[in-house]
Amino acid sequence: MLLFPYNSREVSKETAFGILFFGLLHNFKGGYYINKTGKNELQNSFQTETVPAEAAQVQPHANRIYKARIFEMLFSDKKELLGLYNATGKTNYTDPELLEINTLENAIYMAMHNDISFIIDSRLSLYEHPSTYSPNLPLRYLMYIADLYSVLTRKENLYGHKAVMIPVPFFVIFYNGEEQLPDRVLLPLSDLFKTPKSFLNNEEYKELYPALELKALLLNINPGHNQELMNSCKTLKDYSEYTARVRQYAKVMNLEDAVERAITECIAEGILSDFLEKNRAEAKSVSIYEYDQERHLRQEREEAREEGEKIGREAGIRAFVIDHIEEGMPPEKSILKLQKLFSLTNEEAKSYYEEYSQTNC
Repeated sequence: MLLFPYNSREVSKETAFGILFFGLLHNFKGGYYINKTGKNELQNSFQTETVPAEAAQVQPHANRIYKARIFEMLFSDKKELLGLYNATGKTNYTDPELLEINTLENAIYMAMHNDISFIIDSRLSLYEHPSTYSPNLPLRYLMYIADLYSVLTRKENLYGHKAVMIPVPFFVIFYNGEEQLPDRVLLPLSDLFKTPKSFLNNEEYKELYPALELKALLLNINPGHNQELMNSCKTLKDYSEYTARVRQYAKVMNLEDAVERAITECIAEGILSDFLEKNRAEAKSVSIYEYDQERHLRQEREEAREEGEKIGREAGIRAFVIDHIEEGMPPEKSILKLQKLFSLTNEEAKSYYEEYSQTNC
């Protein structure tokens, strides 16, 4: 169900505001929600005064449109999702119909997306599967859970005297990136707070800190990690093996051939065989997309790191030159030290010295 339709000729003012607000909150242009269980209820709540669609139109991000990923394709099946839930929480539920899927999705590539959220026995579990580690995952979860609670309580009187009871949230991250991480990592939201020392030194405030907390559990699902979990959920273990093979083969052959080889081998060896046989073409397309997306993000981070190192290096050279000028060190000696300390050629060291000595004038 599209909550923010782009193709309609007219949208409500509330919808226009919603598009703009959601875009600002999630730091991207465009997108929409899909609520798998909400049907038309939320859409009907927007049937109010209309404004021209042009006034509310937000251009989609230039990057690719979001596509379902292998992880979500696998665990959108209630039986598989229940198996993953039992393995993660060490429970033994047997009826997949106990699950109520409440996933909020957006349709923009590289924008925030919560893979799977569901309710069982009054517990709201949010599962995310990033291919890269980010310390901001708890903050993203905070945004997801706020959206979900808003949907779940839309018919409740939040200003009344009766307490509105909400499901207990659990946040689990299934990580299979290439960065080396331990089996389990606890990520508290409070680690991201900018907390002034004056706040922590105040006894009255200290007892309230943190006034807001959220803890997400990261589980490493790469081969060789969390063996008990993997042995309890064959689909998760098979998924881990399949993605590891795609990565391995993509290092020595083109991506399409790597994915094809991984699929063929896995079917032959009984690894996700039923799923891959039934969905071979789509699985291949999605796997190529996923790996391409992962590689793109990795390249962006590498470029950012290199740029940061360059900025830091030049700041160090500038400080070195200025400090030695202020100390009265002869230019020839400063240039020689620059060469040795920063592995520069004589010409490069002279150029930096001339540039930064002028800024100190």
